[in-house]
Amino acid sequence: MELPVQFLENMKELLSPEEYQAYLDSYQEERVYGLRVNTNKITPEEFETICPFPIKRIPWIPNGYYYEGSSKPAKDPYYFAGLYYLQEPSAMTPAWELPIEPGDRVLDLCAAPGGKSTELVAKLKGKGILVSNDISNSRAKALLKNLELFGIPNALITSEAPYKLAERFQGYFDKILIDAPCSGEGMFRKDQAVIRSWIEHGNDFYVKLQKEIVSYALQMLKPGGMLLYSTCTFSPLEDEQIVQFMLEQDPSLELVEPVWYEGFDHGHPEWADGNPDLTRCVRIWPHRMKGEGHFLAMVKKHGETPLERAGRSSGRNETFPEEMESFLNEIRRKWDVSEVELRQEKAMLPPPADRDLKGLRILRSGLLLGECRKNRFEPSQALAMTLKKEEFGNCLDLSRDDVRVIKYLKGETIEADEPMKGWVLICVDGYPLGFGKASGTTIKNKYLAGWRWM
Repeated sequence: MELPVQFLENMKELLSPEEYQAYLDSYQEERVYGLRVNTNKITPEEFETICPFPIKRIPWIPNGYYYEGSSKPAKDPYYFAGLYYLQEPSAMTPAWELPIEPGDRVLDLCAAPGGKSTELVAKLKGKGILVSNDISNSRAKALLKNLELFGIPNALITSEAPYKLAERFQGYFDKILIDAPCSGEGMFRKDQAVIRSWIEHGNDFYVKLQKEIVSYALQMLKPGGMLLYSTCTFSPLEDEQIVQFMLEQDPSLELVEPVWYEGFDHGHPEWADGNPDLTRCVRIWPHRMKGEGHFLAMVKKHGETPLERAGRSSGRNETFPEEMESFLNEIRRKWDVSEVELRQEKAMLPPPADRDLKGLRILRSGLLLGECRKNRFEPSQALAMTLKKEEFGNCLDLSRDDVRVIKYLKGETIEADEPMKGWVLICVDGYPLGFGKASGTTIKNKYLAGWRWM
């Protein structure tokens, strides 16, 4: 792999001769692969007992595991059940470090394809709200799929510029994560296409964008809230110096010491304005840890924390099809059907945003329950992924090795072992995959076409 000459010169200035050589030597090592368990569906310990391929714990991520590149976990039924997300190990660190509490209002500002959002919202445990945003509409569609695959009911997924969100969410969020667009130097080993982008843009291209993003994000952070800034680059221009910029922008901010792991390196004040607090930043080097390069810094905004919390107004003034009400009432879950909204035949359970959202580009606001057509109700793929097997009475639970699992994921009709009727929740080893419609032993496939096994 040929690295840009200017990049190598920059790295020589950052690292001692010994470390610089160790960094170069890391390119001779095979890249590592990681997955993160969806703790909304399964505990790490439970996953270890059923995982069909070799895994090894990532020492600083409680629900993270290394796997071998030959394992192909994206082709496993458990992936389609939303039991895990494939993510580079170092990239798991920011969402793990940000201390989310159930009930928090959380913003993931540059969220696609969703690796960090899926972990942030899992920490919410179904309470509070995640606003997950990406300015690119095409990337935001991948974000939507990954959040729905994880079974997330309380997310608002948007595709907006940060300034548009700041207009609606001034001082709103308890926690904000900014995984900023960057020059990607930490990913050179993983993806050589990033090298070509670096040659085209360099570091300075991203600095203006990063400053703009953090400026609007700080407007949305409430007093007492915490913001975590991260990149996958080594450049101090995009790392310590952006943190320095944030501290200058808002004097009420304080850098917070993260949960520490022995492989982490401290931030370097000498690469910015000399502020000793910058040692509280984290640098992850690929020659020191089993992962790619990353940087993160966490700040807390001082001031009195408002006591108010996001709420949802109950009550509706519309009549729903009887078939829909009957279906939802059969689900063994504590929810108020009166909170459901019908939007152009789509039945939605909105998140507790407590803000005027009109005019925003919204891909999904809460949980899509299904669609009402001519007084008929068809439940959604997203609803299936939020359910537990015991919450739905009519289930067909198949073992992972059952050939019907792959047939179902490919969109084919499958056969039940005994006669069934109506909507059926198809599961693999107790974990939902989607719905089917049964008549006798024949189950018509209702798995979402865009998610099918290819």
